[in-house]
Amino acid sequence: MNKKVFFWAVLVVLGAQIVSAQETTEEEKINELEEVVLSDSKFKLKREQSGKVITRIDTEELRRSQGQSVATVLNRVAGVFINGSNNAAGEPLGVSVRGGRNRQVVIRIDGVTVSDPSSSAGDYDLRLLSVSQIESIEILKGASSTLYGSGAATAVINITTTSESKKEIAAQFSSSIGTNQSQEDQEYDINEFVNSASINGTIGKVSYLASLSHQSTDGLSAAEALPDSSTGDTFDRDAFNKFNVYAKLGYQWSKNFKFHFFGNLDQFKTDFDGGAGLDANNRFNSQQLRAGSFWEAKYPNGSFTFVDSYALLEREFDSNFPSRFESRVYTFDAYNKYTIKNTLYTVVGANGSYNDFNLFNVPFDSTDLRQAINDNEADFDIIDPYINLVYVSKFGLNINTGARLNIHSNYGTHLVYNINPSFTYAFGDNYIKGLTSYSTAYITPSLFQLFDTAFFSGNPDLEPEESTTIEGGIEFSHQKKATISVVYFDRKSENFITFDPNTFVNFNSQEDIEINGVEVETSAKVLDDKLSITANYTYTNIDKLENNIRIPEHTVQATVGYQLAKTTFTSLSYQLNSARNDTFFDPVNFTSNPVELDGYGILDFYISHQLMKSLSVYATINNITNEEYQEIFGFSTRGRNARMGITLKF
Repeated sequence: MNKKVFFWAVLVVLGAQIVSAQETTEEEKINELEEVVLSDSKFKLKREQSGKVITRIDTEELRRSQGQSVATVLNRVAGVFINGSNNAAGEPLGVSVRGGRNRQVVIRIDGVTVSDPSSSAGDYDLRLLSVSQIESIEILKGASSTLYGSGAATAVINITTTSESKKEIAAQFSSSIGTNQSQEDQEYDINEFVNSASINGTIGKVSYLASLSHQSTDGLSAAEALPDSSTGDTFDRDAFNKFNVYAKLGYQWSKNFKFHFFGNLDQFKTDFDGGAGLDANNRFNSQQLRAGSFWEAKYPNGSFTFVDSYALLEREFDSNFPSRFESRVYTFDAYNKYTIKNTLYTVVGANGSYNDFNLFNVPFDSTDLRQAINDNEADFDIIDPYINLVYVSKFGLNINTGARLNIHSNYGTHLVYNINPSFTYAFGDNYIKGLTSYSTAYITPSLFQLFDTAFFSGNPDLEPEESTTIEGGIEFSHQKKATISVVYFDRKSENFITFDPNTFVNFNSQEDIEINGVEVETSAKVLDDKLSITANYTYTNIDKLENNIRIPEHTVQATVGYQLAKTTFTSLSYQLNSARNDTFFDPVNFTSNPVELDGYGILDFYISHQLMKSLSVYATINNITNEEYQEIFGFSTRGRNARMGITLKF
């Protein structure tokens, strides 16, 4: 498509949206609700009663993120940096929260921890998720092993999927098209298609939901030529295709008892290259089949909840070193909540996880896949009883404390605990809150880290990683229109699990690893709520980290949104990341060499318009200045790109 034609089309559409906004008379009722948080206690408590600064990504923000990846949405949160979120769509993601790594972050979907025992860190692959099927996300930072078990050392990402409509039948369809090009390729060809559809409702006591989404992306090579490369600058494009299906069926037996069953199939296929600056014709397939249930029984002042899921995951690499990974995970969480006089909120429960995996690869003396790791050996179980108490006083003192006994089939028992006092002083519609916490966390090695023999990285002598986190901060809220918070964190880790960059063998670091930093977040609504401003700054003292690869020392993010009319909204977003360290693996000499990645800033534009009650349209321009940068050395990033889409509801 001609570059000028594309941009004129965008301008015409946006202009039509703004003009028609003046003619639309449809009004939406907006109810300003008290903000509540759930992640740090499992109770719906007011934000000022929480001893944590929890970031919540609500339905409205997710709606404005249609067509983007979950990683891109999370990357805007203070303290969160996801490597690969701006690379080619199928590139692996490195989740860093407060200088931590993938294995130190717990991801939960609808109350169940999700993971992949066959991955090197045992972590869940965010590439499997679709934004269109998510209703909200809460990010709880800091050690939270007391409520969420092994791995919750730096953060818990609680994801809630879309809920059913109260109407008998409701449906939604969204579709977008966009470009997918690098900084050098600015031809504006349409290479990205994202579609989703759902139908849901409630008929009597029965609720139902079915949704599907699909993404097809092409036009960008995963790797790009190195500055001194003699291979040329033109690399083959690497395609990415993702498909999600989700279904849920529920029954409200009575006012106090309900349950539902769910099932989902998430899969994607992506081309990938041979490494930094190395073009290759490789293919990676990943699939997750997951099913489970949710049960809740309420009684005076309390409730009992049981939620579980069983997942089958399979990953297959088609390259010069073909391999196939198969894993199974069964997870449950059973807990009783009880409230005493709206002052003491108690949770007593047990969390369990059963994991195993198989690995098949091609040995040097063969051309066929053979089993290298057997699930009879590569398995472990975890059962964790836990208790958590939240005291909320009438004079502003709040205390959140708890303990969990980790019972591991390989490592025996280990106790983790936390204490999180805070004090809130309210005056009028304002409050100021001081908070502090001391928390411990426990991370057992993944099955891959223990048993891998195919790639020679496994180490059965690995010890669990332990950490302690200290936090202190202050939050101020003004008339529910403006908030600002400042939090200091300090984390110390023992037996930190790392690997030799030359041999790739996992081992426990002999030195304690300590890292600290500061997070600043602010938001405000002014001009009769027409103008909204959110911003955050994160400082991470990476000089203290033994492995600070790809972690920025300074990150700044800001979004300014404006309600042009009752049905038209627009925003500008900016993200700035400082220089980062990285390594380049030389495939000729088999050595790892340090490199430095330059800092970069990205400016994005968004506009949406409600054409009618059931139809809205939107457009985005990402990386407006066409900033050239790298998140991972030797790999491409997206240049200036545009997207247009529609959403239909009825």
